Amino acid sequence: MYPSPITSEQIDAFIAAAIHEDVHDGDHTSQACIPADSRSRAILKIKDYGVIAGVELAQRIFRHVDPSSTVTVLKPDGTDVLYGETAFEVEANTRALLLAERTVLNTMQRMSGIATLASRFAFEVGDLPVKVLDTRKTTPLIRFLEKWAVKIGGCENYRWGLYDWIMIKDNHVDAAGGIKAALDRVKAYQESKGLSLGVTLEVRNLVEVHEALKAGGFTRLMFDNFEIPILHEAVATVGGQYETEASGGITLFNVRKYAQTGVNYVSAGALTHSAQPLDLSLKIVK
Repeated sequence: MYPSPITSEQIDAFIAAAIHEDVHDGDHTSQACIPADSRSRAILKIKDYGVIAGVELAQRIFRHVDPSSTVTVLKPDGTDVLYGETAFEVEANTRALLLAERTVLNTMQRMSGIATLASRFAFEVGDLPVKVLDTRKTTPLIRFLEKWAVKIGGCENYRWGLYDWIMIKDNHVDAAGGIKAALDRVKAYQESKGLSLGVTLEVRNLVEVHEALKAGGFTRLMFDNFEIPILHEAVATVGGQYETEASGGITLFNVRKYAQTGVNYVSAGALTHSAQPLDLSLKIVK
């Protein structure tokens, strides 16, 4: 099931737009080659190792192009998969099947790649009291699919956009005239708008950590590009007064070291911007 705030309407709109992008006034190859009443069965073959994601989306895509289509799921979203396995079988009008093929593969390969990487991040810190978060470093217009895949892989979603969480970064601090000035303005803004959004404050060094603690008025302190020894000290300085987060340069190879500093969260843009697609294919069964 898709996570909040994704909606069924958003998914349907995406599918319609994606199909239209591909077909415009018609799939002329299939219309020329395939009888209109032909029906076929196809299988989604896995040609890689990882975590499958996008199966639920694929079902909806097939229903969009052919409401009479049936999908038999063998590997649900979030399942570890091996080379040569079959994720699902689909029976549908042949023209519709071929119309949906590329949209299904493109989305599933991307989502499965992200879910696979997310599962590896989650495994690295599975025994530690820390959550791995994604970021806004996503592909425009398909952020919701990429964040859906992050959840399928076992990591967590951070803010979905600029609208649902306040994050005061270095540029905001510098432009506002300092940490206290930025926090004061955020507090006044939220009061004027009747908002109660979470507030993350990014700090760049221990001096700013102390300045932030003195000012107060935030939800989470984000340590940006802190070296591990300094991060240990920063977490100890906060002493559990606020949520803490490590960010900047987090990879699969160092995430555990960052998590072991005692931060509550580790955010990694790599979850979405560095994931490699999982190799999949859709083949009609003769």
